[in-house]
Amino acid sequence: MKIFMLYFSFTCSLFAHEAQAAAESNILAIAMFFIFVVFTLGITHWAAKRTRTAKDFYVAGRGGISSFQNGLAISGDYISAASFLGVSGLVYLHGFDGLIYSVGFLVGWPIIIFLVAEQLRNLGKYTFADVASYRLKETPIRILASVGSLATILLYLISQFVGAGKIMGLLFDLPFYLSVILVGSLITAFVFFGGMLASTWVQIVKAVLLLVGATILVFLIMYSVDFSFITLFSKTIEAYGSDAIIKPGLLVADPISTISLAIALMFGVAGLPHIFMRFFTVSNAKQARESVFYATGFIGYFYILTFLIGFGAIVFVSTNPLYTDLVSGAIIGGGNMALMHLSHVLGGDIFFGFISAVAMVTILAVISGLTLSGASAISHDLYISVIAKNSKNKISELKVYKYATVGISAVSIIFAIAFEYQNIAYLVGLAFAFAASANFPILLLSLYWKKLTTRGAVIGGSLGLLTVAILFFLGPVVWGEILHGDADAAIFAYKYPALFSVTIAFVSIWFFSITDKSEDAQKEIEAFDEQYMKSQIGI
Repeated sequence: MKIFMLYFSFTCSLFAHEAQAAAESNILAIAMFFIFVVFTLGITHWAAKRTRTAKDFYVAGRGGISSFQNGLAISGDYISAASFLGVSGLVYLHGFDGLIYSVGFLVGWPIIIFLVAEQLRNLGKYTFADVASYRLKETPIRILASVGSLATILLYLISQFVGAGKIMGLLFDLPFYLSVILVGSLITAFVFFGGMLASTWVQIVKAVLLLVGATILVFLIMYSVDFSFITLFSKTIEAYGSDAIIKPGLLVADPISTISLAIALMFGVAGLPHIFMRFFTVSNAKQARESVFYATGFIGYFYILTFLIGFGAIVFVSTNPLYTDLVSGAIIGGGNMALMHLSHVLGGDIFFGFISAVAMVTILAVISGLTLSGASAISHDLYISVIAKNSKNKISELKVYKYATVGISAVSIIFAIAFEYQNIAYLVGLAFAFAASANFPILLLSLYWKKLTTRGAVIGGSLGLLTVAILFFLGPVVWGEILHGDADAAIFAYKYPALFSVTIAFVSIWFFSITDKSEDAQKEIEAFDEQYMKSQIGI
């Protein structure tokens, strides 16, 4: 504990030294940023005094959060830097095709409302592995669920750290790596001490601020074009120099990429471990369903705004030389920073400071939820339920949770530095592909397919996870851009592998389940009726 606090103090002092010059030129924005950060730390301090047991850390004590509050927290957990910065950045760079992400991040929510939410709450305790292992063998299912969850969480965390590093660099003129290290230290303290209670309330506050900030930004955009969508799109075409910006084809040009991305975004939502954990913070299944209903409304409204923000950035940022690199002609900070520059153009230093602070609180809240779910997978699913299940010398679950928090943050920081120049929304799309390939098939079939067996789930889920990991590594980003400096050098041609990996996962689970004639398989099939009844009525 003392070592960690010393490390955190050191990074803060280093940050203060590096940011001194920037503070003199951007004092309003920086002051507002620090107010928000101190406020979130205050919530963490308050929550730490009320967080003592594993139930407090994982699910905020269960029952102290209303469905409306939980719906706000879910939307706060879900609306990440990928949405706030990445989607608007994709619209700025690719126009109409950015709508694929705006719609895609939303369309998976009906699956959660009608197929998953109540069942998860009725069967689970802390994580979705509790549900998947209800009638299947606990050890192999928990190991697979943990690996799939951690892979999803790691990619999601990388995208958030990239966004945080970009904002800190823009606001304080810091090197990217230093910005990421600072944010990582802050988040580690946040999750280390506050757990789910702190995460919940910061996400509630963040969701309100984010919705208000995005609404004001869209109002300023529409006010500038006399509240006319025709004028907005006409100016967009004029600024871009072609009507191609309002037509499909600039981002996803072939049907395989389009379908693959759609599958990842639609099914991936129902495989996100940090969203699953939210269903366990309310007292019953009815509140879980209501929470998702509220969250869907907030999330849908927000994604409408991101589309308009992207086009507004084309109109007001791309034509402004203050936000363009004189050498390359590209937007300063990359496409992820289009929204930040737009807030400065339309609202000046004060509004820029507000949006910067909201963006950072957005990232802090989402990273905290992701880190919390990752640490829970390690401490609850792996350590307590598998590694130390029969050991007499167990380390306490909360201690393992805190060790895992530090480890996950450290790994995420390292990878985020390597992925500095990748679009945030694209990275989250990959995280969704992992969730759709590894978590979603097992969860869905364990809830609704009687003939699912442990053998089918483990082999099929492993093949899905392995396929998406290999295709991701061999694809245009890792093998192409990062390792060889050229996307065309990729062995696998498509950025989005979900079409292949999800298909392999479902087919493999089906095949290896129906060919399993073992005695254990028969018992698992017979146990389905009892599980189904409990998943529906909670008894």
